Amino acid sequence: MGTGNYSIVTEFIILGLTEDTTLSAILFVVFLGIYVVTLLGNVSIIILIRSSPQLHTPMYLFLCHLAFVDICYSSSVTPVMLMGFLREETSILVAGCIAQFCSVATFGTTECFLLATMAYDRYVAICSPLLYCSHMSPRICILLVGMCYLGGCVNGWTFTGCLLSLSFCGPNKVNHFFCDYSPLLKLSCSHDLTSEIIPAISSGSIIVVTVFIIVLSYVLILVTILKMRSAEGRHKAFSTCTSHLTAVTLYFGTITFIYVMPKSSYSTEQNKVASVFYTVVISMLNPLIYSCRNKEVKEALIKEIQVI
Repeated sequence: MGTGNYSIVTEFIILGLTEDTTLSAILFVVFLGIYVVTLLGNVSIIILIRSSPQLHTPMYLFLCHLAFVDICYSSSVTPVMLMGFLREETSILVAGCIAQFCSVATFGTTECFLLATMAYDRYVAICSPLLYCSHMSPRICILLVGMCYLGGCVNGWTFTGCLLSLSFCGPNKVNHFFCDYSPLLKLSCSHDLTSEIIPAISSGSIIVVTVFIIVLSYVLILVTILKMRSAEGRHKAFSTCTSHLTAVTLYFGTITFIYVMPKSSYSTEQNKVASVFYTVVISMLNPLIYSCRNKEVKEALIKEIQVI
């Protein structure tokens, strides 16, 4: 792992969200509750989809993987955050810090690709319903899911490679609640433009490509819906997209704030709040969004409850 890079700094201290002990106790209870709901909600979605034959469709296959990614995504961040509320100082080895960010980058990117894939799925279902079975066959769906995970791994490895090339020989206090790339970069005593440009190009291109696919898909969906003569048909077509649109707006709105807006336009504290939202809160909200606003999921859940 290139031990020469870490001859001086062997561990980082995560400063967390607050140093106030009373507020820390309150936030510990709040985020522990959020984490429990995240795990229960996403595990329930996975079990429900796997056990309900009516949900064995491409749309719910992608949703099942989205739930799995949300579990991994939240679990990469929340346990370290919770420890920070209980301790005055939370220390983590340099290797562990890099591994944590690699996990965050991998699953965060995978979520971007999954949301784009789900938008494409809705486009095919609404705009080309007669070709849906051939365009979204099980083989193609598995290929698309595999590409989402591969894209996540490539971006995660890109960031990790840049971190491994850095030397840390000065301050070791990370002004964040997890090992994010920007705070770590500020602590490095060897970074150059390459360590800033390559990750920016990688994450920027992923956001642009996935947002383009989502926007194009929904523009074509909107055109198709507006051409429908039946008001009931328009409502039914649009209702299948509302859950996904809500999830997309929440997730991409937040990561755009973090990774696209100029750093001078917001403070470190605003950065922390936005990061809490997209790494912890959204993972809890996704299963609620898809279960409360999706008729098929609610019907499948009622059937499972009646069986029990």
